[in-house]
Amino acid sequence: MSRETIFNAVLALGLLLFPLWAYVADEPFMITLATRVAILALAGVGLNIALGLGGLVSLGHAAFFGIGGYAMGILAHHAQSYTPLMEVPFLIEGTKSMPVIWLVALAASALAALVIGALSLRTSGVYFIMITLAFGQMLFYFAISWPAYGGEDGLSIYVRNSFPGLNTLDPIQFFLIAYVILAAALMFAAMLAKSPFGLALNAARQTAERVETIGITPYRLRLTAFVISGAITGLAGALFADLNRFVSPSMFSWQTSGEIMIFIILGGVARLFGPVAGAALFIALEHVLGGLSEFWHIYLGLLLLAVVLYARGGIIGTLAGREVAHD
Repeated sequence: MSRETIFNAVLALGLLLFPLWAYVADEPFMITLATRVAILALAGVGLNIALGLGGLVSLGHAAFFGIGGYAMGILAHHAQSYTPLMEVPFLIEGTKSMPVIWLVALAASALAALVIGALSLRTSGVYFIMITLAFGQMLFYFAISWPAYGGEDGLSIYVRNSFPGLNTLDPIQFFLIAYVILAAALMFAAMLAKSPFGLALNAARQTAERVETIGITPYRLRLTAFVISGAITGLAGALFADLNRFVSPSMFSWQTSGEIMIFIILGGVARLFGPVAGAALFIALEHVLGGLSEFWHIYLGLLLLAVVLYARGGIIGTLAGREVAHD
């Protein structure tokens, strides 16, 4: 068993035991912090499929995070206001059911990723970065100018959505939902990386010309990875909005895209548990340093600079003591 595998197991166990300790100690806020880590790590897992496997540096993944959030907000808003979502050609009502909301968030985010990816992947390098950023900002300003769902003020959901057999208002039960989904996403990402598709995507990231010579189209590989990536990030957005019981245009902002990328860089690009380690460190810094100074991002910037310059494998790469095969 490798050192990285051991560290991953310790990290997964630690993320589970911390909120259980907080539950015993009657510290619900600490459970909420752990839930934020799990949800933001899930968003990072989504981006890491595009960035780590496909080499796609996207600054627009907040678009999918926000779409997932608004999918939850819109459906729950119509359910709590007892107004139909759509009346023609047939009646569509809102819902407070988490599984239904997740399916809608996944489908809406995947569709958006398909459209955005189909256009953005015709470019590469800095042009790809800027086009994905532009799409995210377009949706950000669209949400601001959408008064039906709160516009700039956002949209509040009074009661958290429901999951069969669980009390989602109980912090520890909602954490367990987020943790199980994160674990499922990590297992999926691990299987994807080792699958023929993942190996071909990694090969296309390194040398697209060689992949083309054996009859595989890199564009299709990248587009598929981008769609999967966007769908997972959208699911994280729905969970994040449910956690806060609030959705706002800030979920679409470029700062959100940057934070999701920071999780991956801090933890380790292309590392399976990189987003988990990065999200945990980010939330810990926000909680500890944010209480000392409102300018805590300065220290985050210094840490990020140190990682980029001296620990390019991130936290996990540094502790594992070796680079991943395709770094």
